[in-house]
Amino acid sequence: MLWSDPENEPPDELRETQEMLRRLGVLMALAMVLAMIIIGTR
Repeated sequence: MLWSDPENEPPDELRETQEMLRRLGVLMALAMVLAMIIIGTR
């Protein structure tokens, strides 16, 4: 590894995208659970 190599930190855009995908995944999981409950009660 050279001293001129960039840092290992991801750029801000990538970090924001990862956060958005994580939130989307949580929302999708909650929606699936809710759908299963609704289907199960019918």
